[in-house]
Amino acid sequence: MNKNELIDRVTERTGLRKKDVSLVTAAVFGCIADALAQEEKVTIAGFGVMELRHRAARKGHLPIDQREVNIPAAKIPVFRPSKQLKEKVNA
Repeated sequence: MNKNELIDRVTERTGLRKKDVSLVTAAVFGCIADALAQEEKVTIAGFGVMELRHRAARKGHLPIDQREVNIPAAKIPVFRPSKQLKEKVNA
């Protein structure tokens, strides 16, 4: 499901106007992204936890000529599903 399909499904379930659902969806995703950018953990009960993990700088090799390259440190967003979400998916 992509963002537009999500908006369509929420519109069907709630009876709200598609324009309103689109604005709310954009606001929710924006708030989550802003919180992660500030290194805050986002917990949504019954759904899961989104947080950042820090990946240290490391050395890598190019597969073509095996030349060594430096891979910079990075912040990686990760998602941990809740127990309820896991149970629903596996039901």
